[in-house]
Amino acid sequence: MSLHYTLSVVQAPKVMPELPKPTTSQTEGSLCGSNQSAALWADMARWFGNDICSILGNIKSVAFHEVEELRLRVGQPLLLRTADQDLFLDREGEVTSPNKAYFVKQEDFASALERMTHSSVYAAEEDLKQGFLTLPGGNRVGVTGEVIVQHGQIQTLKHISSINLRIARDILGRGLKILPLLLGADGSFAHTLLISPPRAGKTTLLRDLIRLISNGVPHLGLKGLTVGVVDERGELAGMWQGVPTYNLGYRTDVLDGCPKARGMSMLVRSMAPQVMAMDELGHADDVAALLDALRTGVRILSTAHASSLEEVRNRPILAHLLEQGVFERLIVLSREQGPGTVEGVYDLKTGRVL
Repeated sequence: MSLHYTLSVVQAPKVMPELPKPTTSQTEGSLCGSNQSAALWADMARWFGNDICSILGNIKSVAFHEVEELRLRVGQPLLLRTADQDLFLDREGEVTSPNKAYFVKQEDFASALERMTHSSVYAAEEDLKQGFLTLPGGNRVGVTGEVIVQHGQIQTLKHISSINLRIARDILGRGLKILPLLLGADGSFAHTLLISPPRAGKTTLLRDLIRLISNGVPHLGLKGLTVGVVDERGELAGMWQGVPTYNLGYRTDVLDGCPKARGMSMLVRSMAPQVMAMDELGHADDVAALLDALRTGVRILSTAHASSLEEVRNRPILAHLLEQGVFERLIVLSREQGPGTVEGVYDLKTGRVL
C-alpha cells in the first residue's frame, strides 16, 4: 500500500474540520475538570479519521494539559507523551500496555493528512518537504517518510510513516520574572537569544515575552514597543486566515509563513519595528538579514536550538553572532523541573550570571 501526495490508494473521506475552533490556549482556561479535558480531546480528535478520533474522544484517564505530543507510527501502538512518561492507548481510549494498544494503520495517515491539509495535500507540499505542517492554533505536526531527492534537493516526501503532533500552549506571565533581567540600565530592551533543547518551552516563553514587550510593563518602567514578528512556521501567532490565535500584544505586527531572512527585511522597510522577534534562528541567510536589520537600530529577540552556551559556541552560525557581539543576554532553558525550567540568564557583555 502506498501513501503519496495524491492519496489515490487510500481514499479518506473529504471532511473539512470547522475552522477556526477554540484552541488549546483559549479553551484550557474556560472550562473546568473532566469537562475541560474532554472538550479539548474532542477538539484535537477532529484532525484524525474515525478510529483515532473515537479513541481520543473516549480518553478519560489522561488530562489533556499533561500531554505534550501525540505520536502515530505505522504498525506501532498509538502513543501519548507527557513530561515524564509514554502512554499507550487502546481502542477504548484507555491507557494500556504496548501489545494491547491500538496499532496505527496506513489508512490513519491518509485520513489525518486529508484533514490537516484541508483536503489539499498539494497546497501543503512545501511545508511537507521541510518535514512539518502547522495547524490553526500553532500546533506543529512533524512527519517522516521516504524522501525523494533530485540534484541534491528534496522534491517530495512519500510513504508517510510517522506523525508527531506537538500540542502548543500559551502560558501568560511566564516571562515576567525574566523580563527585568533583559533591560539595560537605561531601561532599553537588550538584544536577547533564548536557547533550549527540544520540548523545553522556548517558543512558549518567546511568545509571552513578545506580548509583554508589546503591551509594556509599567511597574518595570517599560513602555510598549512596536514588535515585528517573523513567524516562519506559524507557531508564534497561530494565524488562521489572517487572524492570530494567540495574543501577541497591542503593538505587534506578524508576517506569517515568511522565511526569516526575507521577513526581517520586509518588516524593517514596511513596519518600522523597535523589536524584531523570531523563532529558531540558525541559517546563514538569517544571520545576514539580522545583521542588516541591526543597522536600523532594531532590537533582536530570538530563539535557537542549543542546551548550553558551550553548544552555542560550537555552532558556527550562532558562534559568529556571539563573536560579533550581537546578543547582550542569553536565556538558557531546560526540562530539568519540567518544560520552561530557567537554568540561567547571562549578561554576555560581562559574562555575569544575572
